[in-house]
Amino acid sequence: MTEPAKLTILDVARLAGVSRSTVSRVMNGKDDVRTEVRARVLQVIDETGFRPSATARSLVSRRTGVLGLVIPWRVSQLLEDPYFAGLIRGVSRASNAAGTTLSLLLFETEDEERELYRRVVAPRLVDGLMLVALRTDDPLLDEVADSGLAVVSLGRVMHRDDVSWVDVENFDGSRRAVQHLVGLGHTKIAAIAPPQQMIAGIDRYEGFTEGMREAGLDPELVEFADWSGDGGYAAMRKLLHRRPTAVFVASDTMAIGALRAVNDSGLSVPDDLAVVGFDGLPASETSSPPLTTLRQPIPQIGETLIKILLDQIDTETREPVRKLIPTELVIRESSGSSHTTEPVQRRVTGSGPGCGNRAVASRFNGDHAQT
Repeated sequence: MTEPAKLTILDVARLAGVSRSTVSRVMNGKDDVRTEVRARVLQVIDETGFRPSATARSLVSRRTGVLGLVIPWRVSQLLEDPYFAGLIRGVSRASNAAGTTLSLLLFETEDEERELYRRVVAPRLVDGLMLVALRTDDPLLDEVADSGLAVVSLGRVMHRDDVSWVDVENFDGSRRAVQHLVGLGHTKIAAIAPPQQMIAGIDRYEGFTEGMREAGLDPELVEFADWSGDGGYAAMRKLLHRRPTAVFVASDTMAIGALRAVNDSGLSVPDDLAVVGFDGLPASETSSPPLTTLRQPIPQIGETLIKILLDQIDTETREPVRKLIPTELVIRESSGSSHTTEPVQRRVTGSGPGCGNRAVASRFNGDHAQT
């Protein structure tokens, strides 16, 4: 008899006296195989120790076992941002735990990104894609979704309701950052907001403005930056001329740059200025001073992306799934409070973008993931 390592699906079919397609159906658990035939095929597999190769499994199941993670940022920008490093680790661990292979798809130019469909999606080199940090005007999501390939977006999808997505409570978290600062007695609160071409940037900025309006304050002190530390530094230098007493910074990377700007100006955090960031990156614990921040559970985000994508791959109907993951306000020295944490708020009531087609929490029509 042929050695187990050299057996093919044709050998199993020959020994069982059935066709190759029948062996394929048995291996895939199909119901359209007679009980006695199924038993004969399984007996041959057991007696020969047959184990299909990865290539054979792919041909039988029409799957590659590969999941793609698409981050349409320039590689140089990506490698400078610790958030994406943590996200990639989280997704990679979840993919390994699920027994799949993760393919990281990065681009240096928009032309390279436009080649994704031809090079990866059309030939079905992956079983599904996770799309991260898309711009609101990026056609990539529509191209992938319309192709029939399983897809999940990290970031709320606004323009279509047939795509699964995972997001953190960017709006609610930013709103709570303002509430925290108002609770400490601040009334002249500024913001360093991110670009408004991505949904995370939009939600964090609108969460800030809603929190200010709820407190009866004017959200006029705003500078926009590009998510980078240098961007946060430049924006804070501009804001200091307008003398706010507190600043909400929409990412920890920008916030650490903002702290440098305050220090270079001869001022002190939190004595002269309170600062709150967003993301909960490890660097927020070791910054000077340690940074109050809205922490998002990056490992849980990776696990949720992988789970939803695998469910989409395994389900023919592909009902869209929407998950909102809460943030936690971690209070440290930079905001000048003696408390260390604030309970996670899973739902928030109020007006503003929440009461129409952009409701607070429930406005996203997303299920809240459990922490």
